Amino acid sequence: MTEAQAIRRLKKGDIGGMEELVNIHQEKALRTACLITRDEEMAKDAVQETFLRVYQRIRYFDESRPFEPYLLRSVVHTAINMAEKRSKEVGLEDELAPAEVESLINRATSTEDQVEYRQLKQEILNGISKLPPRERAVIVERYYLDLSEKEMAEMHEVAPGTVKWLLNVARKKLRSFMGLESDPS
Repeated sequence: MTEAQAIRRLKKGDIGGMEELVNIHQEKALRTACLITRDEEMAKDAVQETFLRVYQRIRYFDESRPFEPYLLRSVVHTAINMAEKRSKEVGLEDELAPAEVESLINRATSTEDQVEYRQLKQEILNGISKLPPRERAVIVERYYLDLSEKEMAEMHEVAPGTVKWLLNVARKKLRSFMGLESDPS
């Protein structure tokens, strides 16, 4: 069954359509949410909540548009909201390291490359984990979901300059966290 057929079935009230959409998109949605929340259980909750919302509102979905960006935009918003809510409830020093994300990133081929890759990946994940949820989200959208700044601006309904600014701030902080910030002198 194709994605379009699954959407049509779901619009007709056939829950089998939702099952197919989950099968097609769950893995990428979960990875996206996990990168933003840095918590596998919270990511699962965000994805589940998003699929539930899709199920409840599928009649409003425009079938002439692609489904995946629609779904991932919802996942990103839900994950941001959950992460921000948690950050207000729990101090930053108590947050978990993003070790759960380990299994979600591809491995390098040689042993030396794997060691270097893991070290770099851990540095990046540590840096990303220090970013606020919105800044984490723009990094994930740009570099994991490969969205353009224009697509991100449309998704968040903000000016392109706002997205550029957020990306610039997030990248600068990330470079600083990783010790890559160049000395201005």
